[in-house]
Amino acid sequence: MRSRHRERHQIGRIGWLRAAVLGANDGIVSTASLIVGVATAAASKGDILLASAAGLVAGAMSMAAGEYVSVSSQSDIENADLEREKRELRSDPAAEENELTGIYVQRGLDKELARWVARELMAKDALAAHAKDELGISEITTARPIQAAVTSALTFSAGAAMPLLAVVLSPANRIVLIVALSSLVYLAVLGAIGARAGGAGLLKPTIRVVFWGAFAMAVTAGIGLLIGKAV
Repeated sequence: MRSRHRERHQIGRIGWLRAAVLGANDGIVSTASLIVGVATAAASKGDILLASAAGLVAGAMSMAAGEYVSVSSQSDIENADLEREKRELRSDPAAEENELTGIYVQRGLDKELARWVARELMAKDALAAHAKDELGISEITTARPIQAAVTSALTFSAGAAMPLLAVVLSPANRIVLIVALSSLVYLAVLGAIGARAGGAGLLKPTIRVVFWGAFAMAVTAGIGLLIGKAV
């Protein structure tokens, strides 16, 4: 009977998962911190809504631009390395075969088998073999700037909308408390979802995002109080 053993790995999600978790986390933390800072400076509810809405839009655009530039730089480096590898394969294929053979020997194959594997893989797709085993570039890890930018912008907006909604639903004298507590709950849920999607344990990622979210809000609350007293 034919075995149907199938392994499910999470590494294929790393590109979009990283951008999604970072975007949503940043949306919650930055917007909630902005709201708490403005509210503790004794601003009106209308001013708080205006500031947080502006923060949502500016943050989403900033996240999209930052991710696009960052991941595009990674993509440029990958493409440059691949072009260099193409030139080397054209100019000295024997040396490239020796190089790939050495990589497989270092991984534990005997030299004769390593050379046979290198030769077979290069006969099928030499560039793909060198990209994966020499450069560490594969379909899973390839940089995708547009995907990262769109994911970051959308998830930032979704995260930022949560504390903004809390402001709308809160009485003016309870904005700081309700926004802070609800945002910590959102962060805990986000940390758990990200950990579950990535196949990691739940406790450590959840504690990590909640701690840094609380720290950020505490700092901006302190600054808001100082500015409020000063003006």
